[in-house]
Amino acid sequence: MGKLDGKVALISGGARGQGAAEAETFAREGAKVVFGDIRDPEGQKVEAAIRDAQGEATYVHLDVINEADWQNAVQTAIRRYGRLNILINNAAIVIPRVPIEERTAEEWDRVMAVNAKGVFLGTKYAIPAMRAAGGGSIVNISSVAGIGQSLHQEPAYAASKGAIRIFTKVTASQHAKDRIRCNSVHPGPVDTEMFHSAFRDREALERRLQRVPLGRMGTVAEIVTAVLYLASDDSSYMTGSELVIDGGALAQ
Repeated sequence: MGKLDGKVALISGGARGQGAAEAETFAREGAKVVFGDIRDPEGQKVEAAIRDAQGEATYVHLDVINEADWQNAVQTAIRRYGRLNILINNAAIVIPRVPIEERTAEEWDRVMAVNAKGVFLGTKYAIPAMRAAGGGSIVNISSVAGIGQSLHQEPAYAASKGAIRIFTKVTASQHAKDRIRCNSVHPGPVDTEMFHSAFRDREALERRLQRVPLGRMGTVAEIVTAVLYLASDDSSYMTGSELVIDGGALAQ
């Protein structure tokens, strides 16, 4: 018996990395999964792999800054599987760190659009479907950058992840009456392609890990385990919370 038996989940950024692992894990735990990304060939491979493992999954093209794509993703879940119980706002981008004065307005807008507006749009279109289903769980993937260690953070990324943190609490407070829970996950450095794209040289990576008391990157599996917990009924008394998984970084 799986932790998500009978649930229908929608995941953004699911073509690779953490999002793909979430889709695969949720399907193994009994959920029917709709997941989206802009990387269609990679997403279709993940869909095929899930189905080959006897899971239930549907890939959709999902640019998280596009309202029509979100509407289609939610409607695909309802049309194919009858309802929507879980939303994982996973999609995000990072850019190399530069001082605030060197960041362009176009770069700032792009990061805020994908990382913050994308979470807003996913939540906006998921809420009516979850209300119709009698409730649900929204999990927003933020970052330790949205809470602290501010001296070391890229400004646009940190601002976008801080926005997710507060938006999570607003969502949780305003929609508890609908039996919709909303929590955020705040990973530290995790061994993913996206993380390595921001730390391309070994020296920079080693400096980053010096700010982690456990002295290593987290694994995708460690983060997905926490996301699964928040998505499932195991966390039924949690809403508006922030779950930090950072190797002790914020304890310093």
